[in-house]
Amino acid sequence: MRKNLYKYGLTLVATTLLMACSKVPDDILSEKKMRDVMIDVYLAESLIEMNRAVYPDTVRKAALFQSVFRKHNITEAVYDSSLVWYSKNMDIYMHVLDMALTDINTHIRDMGDVQASAAPNTNQDSINIWPRRDFLVFYPTALFNGVTFDIYPDRVYSSGSSFVLGMRVWGLTDQMHYFPEIRMTIDQNDTVLYVNKKITKDGYHEAILRGLPTKQIKRVYGYIRMDNTDKNYYKIYVDSLNLMKYNYGSSAMSSTPTDSIN
Repeated sequence: MRKNLYKYGLTLVATTLLMACSKVPDDILSEKKMRDVMIDVYLAESLIEMNRAVYPDTVRKAALFQSVFRKHNITEAVYDSSLVWYSKNMDIYMHVLDMALTDINTHIRDMGDVQASAAPNTNQDSINIWPRRDFLVFYPTALFNGVTFDIYPDRVYSSGSSFVLGMRVWGLTDQMHYFPEIRMTIDQNDTVLYVNKKITKDGYHEAILRGLPTKQIKRVYGYIRMDNTDKNYYKIYVDSLNLMKYNYGSSAMSSTPTDSIN
């Protein structure tokens, strides 16, 4: 009898604690739901911060956040009111925030796609300086379809260096309204050069950019992305991603055709 009462007491205590933790009103996002939304909002904010050229105005930023709310089947008003409620209940809010940060850090580790802090030695020729993983997948439900890169070498690249961003792509269809886009930019102090390219068919593709022979290159940056409003495809795969750097006058580069610079 005493043993049964003890078990009953433990069950009652556990139930009471669980009820005490469930203090969120019905019209407010639950702790788990709030955590999931906060993770995607954080990722959206990070994407905007990393690639302001893609999100230059409030309209495009707002569209990105709206895609987050649609993904979780909520409205912006519900998220805002939930945020206000959590801010007034800091003990619960801090618990949710800790859960969100833990998941974000786990995602970052699992992705294995953290950009290197410095690119390889600038004296080398015909070297791959791509700083991220060498594959990418586009799919219609992605929050952000693409990858950004921003390379500050440990020493500036020599004048006249050339860069070839290459990749193999498959999964494109004739029914698609949007296609993957490449943008690569080099910063030569007071001069900025860039190249844009749209990929419209399967196969191997390259975007090529040559620096001016009179100025050193201190930065190489850009993105590979695709508008995720297109639903007329399943998945598009990109692999063999590489970004080759060639010194001025390199024989390897001289045989490579040149893309137009916009």
